[in-house]
Amino acid sequence: MKKTLAVLTLSVQMVAAQNIAQKLDKVTKDLMDSSGAVSSSLSFYVSDENGNFIYEYQGSKGLSTASTQKIFTAGAALETLGKNYTFTTTSSYSGNISGGTLNGNLFISSNGDPTLGSWRYDAYKPENFKKKLIEAIKNSGITKISGDLVIDDSYFDHQTIPGGWPWDDLGNYYGAGVWGINWKENQFDININGTDFKNFSYPLEGVKWLNDLKAGGSSDQSLIFTAPHSDVALINGMLPAGKTVTVSGSTPNPPLQLAAEVKQWLKESGIEISGKAVTNSQLEIEGKQALEAPKNNILLTYQSPTLDKIVYWFLRKSINLYGETLIKTLGKEKKGNSSFKSGVSYLKEFWKSKGINPNMINFADGSGLSPQNYVAAKAEVQALLYAKKQSWFEAYYDGFPVQENGMKMKSGTMRDTKSFAGYHTAKDGKKYVFSIIINNYQGSGNAELQKILNVLK
Repeated sequence: MKKTLAVLTLSVQMVAAQNIAQKLDKVTKDLMDSSGAVSSSLSFYVSDENGNFIYEYQGSKGLSTASTQKIFTAGAALETLGKNYTFTTTSSYSGNISGGTLNGNLFISSNGDPTLGSWRYDAYKPENFKKKLIEAIKNSGITKISGDLVIDDSYFDHQTIPGGWPWDDLGNYYGAGVWGINWKENQFDININGTDFKNFSYPLEGVKWLNDLKAGGSSDQSLIFTAPHSDVALINGMLPAGKTVTVSGSTPNPPLQLAAEVKQWLKESGIEISGKAVTNSQLEIEGKQALEAPKNNILLTYQSPTLDKIVYWFLRKSINLYGETLIKTLGKEKKGNSSFKSGVSYLKEFWKSKGINPNMINFADGSGLSPQNYVAAKAEVQALLYAKKQSWFEAYYDGFPVQENGMKMKSGTMRDTKSFAGYHTAKDGKKYVFSIIINNYQGSGNAELQKILNVLK
């Protein structure tokens, strides 16, 4: 009797899976036969929660993923670094303190904390770092600094932007680069009315603007162009006339920005500084020797939020800066080399070691912003299935947003590219793991892909 019941249950499950597969096949082929998909490529793969195959449409074909690439970076970081991993920013000094005077330089160094000065974490906002730094300086008895304020941004290599990122993206907030010291997520905001700048979220240090904006339209169609270390920024495109719009850009030199702000904090706090505010990269550009932050004479050790909280925002708000910082950190810690190439190489090795065919994961960065990422939907499902079995899965899963159709999944969007990857429990209790990626689609990719995935509901 038990054997008969088991066979019957298995048969029902097989029929249900076949019905779902048939429905998925119909809506998928309908999409690919539509006028918007004439030159499109689609990679789609669905399994149940145990990894049993349900449906595939060219699932092993590598396509440009956009931000679903982040599921690989997040998983590798949580397992390799640990969910309790923290970044550290340190303030120290050279020389000695005598009679309230620091006869030497004040240093601030970091191992690339991407959350330093972020507004997303209640106990880690910019004013929190400011308060702790000034308190630490005052508690040491320092009232005057005879030397310089040195921002030691030398932890990573000098390349702040992954190769392959489009020039159109670099100056916008989502195209922020990775530095040895990051500040306020390397982002600034401008309030603009028509074509007129009204104010900045904070004054950009040493940046001059070229404004080619035109007033018109009903939405933000502007682009900001900045480059690392550049002192010139360009904004062009179109903004609506007659109303104020907030446009967000990427800071061209975050360590220099922090240097200027810390120097102002010192002045406001009555701590006199005789020297200048400099960064190590600035010194190197000028042909001078970088200054190493002392390992002793520590004034402040400032820890970031734990990695599980960072991964939450990385996935939930798709923060590219976090992904590329994690890539550099993985390269530095696992290969002794902080280059993007080294970190990306480690990422591929990590997922290859978990059983994913390396031909299906051609990574170019850690965030998905590069159009040169080519990943198969099947590989994304395999990564999601692997994550589901790990002790860090709860922190990983928590970061997946709930999309407009009510399904919990990471999305990816670039020009003519749309993707979704995630987990879903259907009304009948069946649990699915899925990935769908479309490239060069001329229709409404977001709506059409969600329509396909709604079959799983």
